[in-house]
Amino acid sequence: MKSVAHILNEKGSQVWCISPAATVYDALALLADKNVGALLVTETSGPVGLLSERDCARSVILKGRTSRDTLVREIMTHKVLCVTPDQPVEEAMALMTEHRVRHLPVIAGGAVLGMVSIGDLIKSVIAEQQFIITQLEHYISG
Repeated sequence: MKSVAHILNEKGSQVWCISPAATVYDALALLADKNVGALLVTETSGPVGLLSERDCARSVILKGRTSRDTLVREIMTHKVLCVTPDQPVEEAMALMTEHRVRHLPVIAGGAVLGMVSIGDLIKSVIAEQQFIITQLEHYISG
């Protein structure tokens, strides 16, 4: 059973951050530039929220706001669910499913070590299952 740390080792630990005082327009530009689906919202004290493309679509566009006039702090998710690097991938997936989120920061000892997405977790599970299938095929064929 792989841990979240294995995923970070494979994909890297880069986390893109934005200030809660930034505009949603700036956040969308960063999301597009870095080709990611979520940004960690940080202040000098550390993480204070998470902003996803879904937040932007539902809290700006659908509510008739403009991205240039709306601040990140107004629409970000304030209660950020996190995982530790030693948590199993299956636990992280269960947490995402239960709370209907697609991104989880990875935090240990108060430090942000990375971020995992549902896509990262699914890719890991599929790879592990494929490995098991291959091993079983080799065992069966001799």
